[in-house]
Amino acid sequence: MRLGVDVGGTFTDLLLHDEKTQRTYEAKTPSTPEDQSIGVAAGVKLICEKAGISPSDVELILHGTTVATNAVLEGKGARVGLLVTEGFEYTLHLAKAWTPGPLFGWINMEKPDPLASLADTRGIPERMNARGEVVRELDIEKATAMIDDLCSSGIEALTISLMHSYANAEHERALGAIVAERYPDIPVSLSSDILPEFREYDRAITTVMNDYVRPIMKRYLSRIEDRLDKEGVSARLHIVRSDGGLMSAAAASERPVHTVLSGPAGGVTSTVMLSRRSGFSKLLAFDMGGTSTDVSVIIDGEATISRSTEVGMFPAKVPTLDVRSVGAGGGSIADVSELTGSLRVGPRSAGANPGPVSYGRGGTEPAVSDANVVLGYLPPVLLGGDMSLDVDGARKAVAGIGETLGLSPEDAAKGIIDIANEVMLGALRVITVQRGLDPREFGIVAFGGAGPLHANAIAELLGCYPVMVPPNPGVLSALGFLEADFKNEFVQTYIRSTVGLDPDAVWSRFAELEDKAKTWLKEQEVSAADASIQYTLDLRYEQQGFEVSVDVSEELVRQKGGLEPILADYHALHERLYGVRFTVPVELVALRVVARGATPPVNEAAPTGSAGDVKAAIMETRPAYFDGAWHETPHYDRSKLGVGSRVEGPAIIRQYDTTTVLLPAHYAEIDDHGNVLIWPISKGM
Repeated sequence: MRLGVDVGGTFTDLLLHDEKTQRTYEAKTPSTPEDQSIGVAAGVKLICEKAGISPSDVELILHGTTVATNAVLEGKGARVGLLVTEGFEYTLHLAKAWTPGPLFGWINMEKPDPLASLADTRGIPERMNARGEVVRELDIEKATAMIDDLCSSGIEALTISLMHSYANAEHERALGAIVAERYPDIPVSLSSDILPEFREYDRAITTVMNDYVRPIMKRYLSRIEDRLDKEGVSARLHIVRSDGGLMSAAAASERPVHTVLSGPAGGVTSTVMLSRRSGFSKLLAFDMGGTSTDVSVIIDGEATISRSTEVGMFPAKVPTLDVRSVGAGGGSIADVSELTGSLRVGPRSAGANPGPVSYGRGGTEPAVSDANVVLGYLPPVLLGGDMSLDVDGARKAVAGIGETLGLSPEDAAKGIIDIANEVMLGALRVITVQRGLDPREFGIVAFGGAGPLHANAIAELLGCYPVMVPPNPGVLSALGFLEADFKNEFVQTYIRSTVGLDPDAVWSRFAELEDKAKTWLKEQEVSAADASIQYTLDLRYEQQGFEVSVDVSEELVRQKGGLEPILADYHALHERLYGVRFTVPVELVALRVVARGATPPVNEAAPTGSAGDVKAAIMETRPAYFDGAWHETPHYDRSKLGVGSRVEGPAIIRQYDTTTVLLPAHYAEIDDHGNVLIWPISKGM
């Protein structure tokens, strides 16, 4: 029994998989932003009741969390002390001299306060050079006095980030030992452990961010383990990383910076699996929840891994799945600008509490979900009848927008939907058109509680088909957690020209990183049969500012031959990515080893519905608003649609965790894997 838990801004989604019977059970429960562990514990109790099992039967819990992200975005992290090399106390303030947009953006930019204040920063007398050679010996006496002064001032965590510690961590470790001896209760992070790479600011801010959220993550994981224990859950708890991998709860409490994009990772992982199983090699992941929408690109069954991301206005140089997020979701609030008199949607969200007006929890401002209710796209009850919607309240709230704009409630609701779709379309354009990709060559996978409501309209605008709605779209991120591998990355900066470079210097460093990777796999209790290791080199042309990662085969690492095959791969990859190759020397920047631990696949049972007369799957017929008019629209029970079933639009397809809107001039069919595939009729006839 494996349980995936995805905490969103509005709902907490859970998916339980029984490996023996190949059955899955799903549940959604309101999120509890004041303490996410409350909603998680309630969800675990609910899904165990639905599955008819005892909480003690669950063997493994895989949890995606936004605790670290929220702490940074809301400025509610810990008070962090910072030790830097003397003379570099302003590293976090200088940052990268980056401002958003052109002059107007610069004028209006409110630069955030650093995550570690200048008052809590100390310059330590010491210095290494880029080769790892000691330029100035560490002054132990002065350093100890500074540590005593800082650690007795009330800081909750301490970051040590010295110049060029990636090349020689001796001074950082010496300072860490002093703190551990004199102040054992203060958690300490060394930049040479968290990010042993060059680029001073990136290394410092990433390590400070780790400490900024570390005490909060520790408290959260402690609370959730206590609550689960009270519910009788004895399962091991693992946390999802930003790159889609897994880490133990203990590892997450020590390195929470690797979870800053934990939430969206599950949906991307599931989309990768859908691509491989369905045979659609190019897919766009479209994850629309209650608060935001996350999109990403899958090509040839693989997601793109980025080496850095941003949390608010702060960079974090950690491996992440390449996801673009926008503040548009089912809970996004619609209002009319007092300045321009125009309709706006988001990024403000009604969240889980009070939520949209239709939820009946005290919300007064109309949201995207309310517009879907007014148009007849959402039925009066959700979650299999567990949740009733306030249809009259939603219509009254949306009508208020319409009165201000001189529109009918239906046209006001349609305007809200159209604007929300355009916001999400902008994110999809960024990851396709702006990167030279033609969206018409892609299908779009709709998931999240609200994704299938909007995906058909998005596809019609972009021209990307089919729209694929998987069997469990509302909890697909939780499913992705169940299919995630254990994963960690080990890196060493080694900046050298490859001209005249002894290959043994590369292979020996790979061996050191491989030893660390194998040790980590053992700590995560990954069996030898499930373990694998990948090797890459970061290369660039001399005098370039950015590098490209090139995969190195295990065979080449074992043979310990020359670097010529790797350099040939680099030239070819650079030309494929940027359309040009150069004849200048190539420079080695870093070595990376990625450790993976495979987990069992989730093999779901095939749909049990009949492919015969689809009329038997009609639950009811209700009016819905399409193309400026009301139409009597059939509502289908998805569980009664078998493989090969075909439904023509307009139609509404309902299931426990989401609702799919099928537009006019489109049809939907159920494929062999139980996915709903939506096509325009002109292409399908």
